[in-house]
Amino acid sequence: MIVSEAFRGKRYAVLGLARSGMAAVRTLVASGAEVTAWDNKAEARLQAGEGVTLADPMAIDLAAFDGVIVTPGVPLNSHPIVDKAHDANVPVIGDIELFALARPTLPTHKVVGITGTNGKSTTTALMLHILQQAGVPSLMGGNIGLPILSQDPLQEGGVYVLELSSFQIDLTYSLDCDVAVLTNITPDHLDRYDSFLDYAASKERLFHIQHADKVSVITTDDDPCRMIASRVHHRLMRVSAKDIRDQSHWPSLQGPHNAQNVACAIATCKALGLTDEVIEQGLQSYPGLAHRMERVRELHGVLYVNDSKATNPTSTAPALGAYPSIHWILGGQAKTSDLDACLPFLGHVKAAYTFGRDGAMLAEVLRPHVAVEQYETLAESVVSAQSKAHAGEVVLLSPTCASFDQFRDFEHRGEAFRDVVMALD
Repeated sequence: MIVSEAFRGKRYAVLGLARSGMAAVRTLVASGAEVTAWDNKAEARLQAGEGVTLADPMAIDLAAFDGVIVTPGVPLNSHPIVDKAHDANVPVIGDIELFALARPTLPTHKVVGITGTNGKSTTTALMLHILQQAGVPSLMGGNIGLPILSQDPLQEGGVYVLELSSFQIDLTYSLDCDVAVLTNITPDHLDRYDSFLDYAASKERLFHIQHADKVSVITTDDDPCRMIASRVHHRLMRVSAKDIRDQSHWPSLQGPHNAQNVACAIATCKALGLTDEVIEQGLQSYPGLAHRMERVRELHGVLYVNDSKATNPTSTAPALGAYPSIHWILGGQAKTSDLDACLPFLGHVKAAYTFGRDGAMLAEVLRPHVAVEQYETLAESVVSAQSKAHAGEVVLLSPTCASFDQFRDFEHRGEAFRDVVMALD
């Protein structure tokens, strides 16, 4: 784990003891900080360990604390901890801000921060792959993989590659990325922001907290990104999916959405000083990202694809466009009832199978266009799809929704899909 003298003797309250919250607790305790922690789940509190005071930050005086650390799942627009911390003049931060505060005490390194509505996970994993193939010490964290604080610090000259959600950016104030990347912006998480403009502004903050000598990589494929690029006055590299004319040599990076991801990755690699030859080798050997159009199994001629990472309609659309005959499984905690991004590809859908909290709403939206069956669980949807799919067709989990109604996160949902599929006969 990362341990830093930056936290010695300081006091922090931690609200939420899932992966990032627990990583923050362990880093702080090991660094000599005084930690008060809380989670509404008793089993989570039991994992806090020695040296931690268990108390709800909402029930204690926060005036003497140096920060209140919350997980990205805590809604800053509605949770009372925000006002309570503000009244005590204590900042509300996340684990990424702790990493930023620890950076001066770590071996010399660089940080790549990647945000956007879609494509940030693939771009992050792709960057890590290219760097590791090039022999550069590197780690991946943030909104993907293990929390960055739980991983051992890189040796001198290493590169930390961080996928950053808007929620994580909202909770950091000093993450000065050596290269900050914006893949695209489309409507998302509007339950957490007052408007689409506020959501876009959250993404833009990543570039405002960069120093002027650092590099920004921003796509020019949508209006919000073009507007943000126009307001960046330090080192800016504009990129576009149109820059990528031939993807034939990159088997795991097909489709226009991946062209955009590749354009961002190439520019970032060049900003870090990698050669064209090294970049090309990495692109060719990249194996793909788990839970993103992941081929799970072929059974009786039917291909089962895990696209659990698709948590909004814009992210699902490329998956629907990739296959000509699809049994589409979708559902969960919907971010919107607007499926317009998917409409051009519904001709590829033989039938849709909805599940979860908002399955009924999604079924209603889709019924004028495709045959729909509604189920309570993901497993029921998979079993039904198997019974109707024929050789040459695809059973595709591409939910368009968040996972939190029935699963811990999209990874948990994707793993559940894999388990059900592997048990089929």
